Amino acid sequence: QVQLVESGGGLVQPGQSLKLSCTTAKFTLARYAIGWFRRAPGKEREQVSCESTSDENTFYADSVKGRFTMSRDNAKNTLYLQMNNLKPEDPAVYYCAAENPRLGGLCSGDQSMYSNWGQGTQVTVSS
Repeated sequence: QVQLVESGGGLVQPGQSLKLSCTTAKFTLARYAIGWFRRAPGKEREQVSCESTSDENTFYADSVKGRFTMSRDNAKNTLYLQMNNLKPEDPAVYYCAAENPRLGGLCSGDQSMYSNWGQGTQVTVSS
């Protein structure tokens, strides 16, 4: 299965920002709802955000609402997750995945509806 490729993770101090990227050379991301997820050590993977194909249905977990923003650059076939005001509870491996197109490009909270998971990018927040 074709995997998405995440990048942009790193080590930052609390309150700083990072911008993650999600891309692939194998299919057009604009045709899929794309979700961002994260898995912290010892925790279940959780959905952070999702953007529908129409950009009218964007989901953010309560824990990141107001701090994280998704955006698309269709010309570059890339989605971004801008993460501002990073907190000590944000460190995790962050993944992007494409939603099953049978759902019509809308965002689902069911992780089993997503595929093409990337290898992830590590985000570390430490003072």
